[in-house]
Amino acid sequence: MILIANCRVYSPQDMGTRDVLVAGRQIVAVKEKISLPQGLDVQIINGKGLMMIPGLIDSHVHIAGAGGEGGPASRTPEMPLSRMLEAGVTTVVGCLGTDGLTRDLRSVLMKAKGLRAEGVSAYMYTGAYQVPTPTFFGDVGKDISMIEEVIGTGEIAVSDHRASTPTITELIRLAAHSRVGAMLGGKSGIVNIHLGDAENPFQPLYDAVNMSEIKLTQFLPTHCNRNEYIFEDAKEYGKHGYVDFTTSSYPVFPDEEVKPSKGIVELLKAGVPLGHITMSSDGSGSLPRFDEKGKLVKLETGGLTTMMDELRDTVKEEGLKPEEALQPVTSNVASILKLNHKGHVAPGMDADLVIVDDDFQIVHMCAMGAMMVKDRKMLRKGTYE
Repeated sequence: MILIANCRVYSPQDMGTRDVLVAGRQIVAVKEKISLPQGLDVQIINGKGLMMIPGLIDSHVHIAGAGGEGGPASRTPEMPLSRMLEAGVTTVVGCLGTDGLTRDLRSVLMKAKGLRAEGVSAYMYTGAYQVPTPTFFGDVGKDISMIEEVIGTGEIAVSDHRASTPTITELIRLAAHSRVGAMLGGKSGIVNIHLGDAENPFQPLYDAVNMSEIKLTQFLPTHCNRNEYIFEDAKEYGKHGYVDFTTSSYPVFPDEEVKPSKGIVELLKAGVPLGHITMSSDGSGSLPRFDEKGKLVKLETGGLTTMMDELRDTVKEEGLKPEEALQPVTSNVASILKLNHKGHVAPGMDADLVIVDDDFQIVHMCAMGAMMVKDRKMLRKGTYE
């Protein structure tokens, strides 16, 4: 058992100063004062002057590696556990990405299982950029319904020179099969969409909805801050569907990308509901830049810590309240992905907790009821770290 006392708790709603009791893998009590009988084996942490927030949920991470746009030597490696812990991320969703040709979904699945064994929460999307997309059982719906870790499909590429230019019929079929598989498996069945640099990048999604019974909320398009014209389109799209900002690309391409913290504020001003906005890191993925002739001129890799950086900047630079700024990286993601035990500090929820100082630096961290960081020191690392 762990008792975290005298902490300013954001659930993400501001609950004021509270004590939080963890037993096993769950939060069992959140009260103004928790008194326990003597003799219990309880680890007590004093949270005075600190803030407790839900563990961040990163919905787009290349946990088994990615990249390769610059040749075999440009493939990024697997993500180690420490990358999550240093970022305050307690839950990740893995994906293949560009390379659905030489990489395998089985590697993503086994990496997700490995991360779970190391004490954090990990899920994955079936599929990759390409359509027809790789699957385990020959159909995305079968994968989602029958494999515990698979919660949706993606990232499927549209409006990009690396995409396989899926037809509207193909997008509809992917979304419909994902939805049915999710109904059978009790999951979200979201289709994570990679948006490229093409003009009117959301049009394929509008067309899919107009030609079927699928709703825009069946899709989670990411990289919506890729450039100014895509961001402007996102202001209208976000009123009806979800909008995901990529946090790791802004520090690499600040001359092109819209800073996520600023983008959130602009979307809200444009009338986009806060519940429609999420942020993800694209962690361990490659961040390529191509010139006007399609030649690769720059290649970087994404980091998970950028999510906490943008969360901090949304509060400290853009002026949003913590309970508002937290939603795109906690409760919104949990709701969209139907991770029903994630994203909130409340009894019955998974004990994924991050305790930070006023500058959003991690002081303590708990994942699935186990202390991962204490007094700013990382207590665990991955098996081969």
